Amino acid sequence: MIKNLIFDYGGVLLDWNPHYLYDPYFGDVDKAEWFLTHICTYEWNAQHDNGKPIAEGTAELIAEHPEWKKEIELYYGEFMKMMGGQIPGMEEYIKELKAKGFRVFGLSNWSEETFALVRPVYPVLNLMEDMVISGIERVMKPDPTIFQLALQRFGIKAEETVFIDDNPNNVAAANALGITGILFEWKEQLERDLTALNTSYLLRKEICQKS
Repeated sequence: MIKNLIFDYGGVLLDWNPHYLYDPYFGDVDKAEWFLTHICTYEWNAQHDNGKPIAEGTAELIAEHPEWKKEIELYYGEFMKMMGGQIPGMEEYIKELKAKGFRVFGLSNWSEETFALVRPVYPVLNLMEDMVISGIERVMKPDPTIFQLALQRFGIKAEETVFIDDNPNNVAAANALGITGILFEWKEQLERDLTALNTSYLLRKEICQKS
């Protein structure tokens, strides 16, 4: 039976996108895309989600690309301009799920430093009973260690838990540990998938009782 729901944050509960900052800065979507693909890359940002101090990572990147010093410093200097708000409908939906008796938790790849900026701003995060943040723990999804840490800290069982993420690699990692993973696209799709899971469980239970 599904009792617990673990939510990723970026792309599931919160809308985060570096283009919100860099598209207006460059005045050109293609230039912003080039910069984010070649200079302030996903891999570079992920170092900080894995616990590397932002000042250290920024200094290293500036040393490598001194001609982009101003733009590199902008990444974390204006981090909150990358935030587009809460994903529509998710705060209300989580309240509904909690009212139905589900326990809800968070598991996110996020820098400890920038999460300190984000956490007070978005009410949906306050609905989490507990959370595990990669930058604090120094380990990231899809490493199975962070999933095991979450299960242990939350005091829950994998077979009673659903994990919701917008990254298929993270969903696959959860599935490999016996957690039911759902790939998030939008609120209505998640609602449909969770309903289908509960229906499937009730049908299996009914069949077992009759046999």
